[in-house]
Amino acid sequence: MIPIMILTLSLTLISFIANRKKTIIGIRKGLKQFLAILPTLLSVIILISIVLYFVSDELLMEYMGEKAGWGAYFAAALIGSVSILPGFIAYPLSGILVQTGVSLSVIAVFITTLKMVGILTIPIEKRYFGLKVAIIRNLLSFIGAIVVGAIMALILNII
Repeated sequence: MIPIMILTLSLTLISFIANRKKTIIGIRKGLKQFLAILPTLLSVIILISIVLYFVSDELLMEYMGEKAGWGAYFAAALIGSVSILPGFIAYPLSGILVQTGVSLSVIAVFITTLKMVGILTIPIEKRYFGLKVAIIRNLLSFIGAIVVGAIMALILNII
């Protein structure tokens, strides 16, 4: 994290030297966007913290930990399939799950289904693409997410 911060500061300094006015405008726009999403981000992090407080690590590990085996992948896939979270919330949540002991391959399944499968959005997809296409797309995305998790597990030598 420190090297990224040093790189960011260095590039910002170079940009400032090259064009002071544009750099200041860019920094202001970035801060404005950050402050715009900050309340949502903080509220979701607080909500996640509350849920994780009430959900014990043991319960989380029972369903999504290494001892859950393939069940962890399916639990992550089901949770991701019915959740609607933007990336700026999903990635910090995934980081928290990794810190509690959930494997990276299970997180890969969770994020993949979160972004690609939309059980709650099927009615909208049905309207635009038809029910058959919506179901096939979601089913293939679900299977693809399980495959992604299996490949990640093999790569990380977890299976």
